[in-house]
Amino acid sequence: MDTAVIIEELEAERDRLNRAIAALKGGISTHGKGYTAARPIDGRKRRRRLSAAARKRISDAMKKKWAARKKEA
Repeated sequence: MDTAVIIEELEAERDRLNRAIAALKGGISTHGKGYTAARPIDGRKRRRRLSAAARKRISDAMKKKWAARKKEA
């Protein structure tokens, strides 16, 4: 076997492996089109943050709900 042929086959295999790894990481799809994931590239989840006012509204609403349930019982 000619070394040029072996090198071509090894490079083709390397390219297939790189595409598979990238697809598993969410970087690109296996079809070669760009893919923008909802997660950042490093794979960590983004957290949604509530403002202090929103937390207070939720807290007040839950306290009101619990008071109503306690009053019924």
